[in-house]
Amino acid sequence: MGRNNVFFALVLIAVGVREIAPSKDAMKYITSGFVKVLEECKHDLNMNDQILADLYHYWKLDYALLSRDTGCAIICMSKKLDLLDTNGRMHHGNAQEFAMKHGAGDDVASKIVSIIHECEKKFERDDDECLRVLDVAKCFRSGIHELDWQPNVEVIVSEVLTEI
Repeated sequence: MGRNNVFFALVLIAVGVREIAPSKDAMKYITSGFVKVLEECKHDLNMNDQILADLYHYWKLDYALLSRDTGCAIICMSKKLDLLDTNGRMHHGNAQEFAMKHGAGDDVASKIVSIIHECEKKFERDDDECLRVLDVAKCFRSGIHELDWQPNVEVIVSEVLTEI
């Protein structure tokens, strides 16, 4: 698996969070697409529903994200969403475009990409890619919380269930 893949999947969840009405629409579309890709990855990687629980609790700062499989799933989703470059790193252009396509303004999309890039720099280890991605994901989550851009999980779940 490529490096820094986890960040991109998380970007998808966070896009457009700043503006209230646009972020609700963006989160709805992003999460719907995200869940569809997650199901493919769960099947591809033969993973259980613990991944769903980890992703549901992801935005809670005190949630440790201990499941290595969740890191692997984020990598898989990032690949399926074409958010990685040939080296397995976040493709800045694709990530920016994806965020904007799902309702984020240029400034919000740029900030999201910037946070992910900074988190990638902090976690350069080469041992277990899935665990490394979890570290980056937690760093990204903290960055989004610092901006107070974290989405309301209950709203996301409600809107996703409406779509299904």
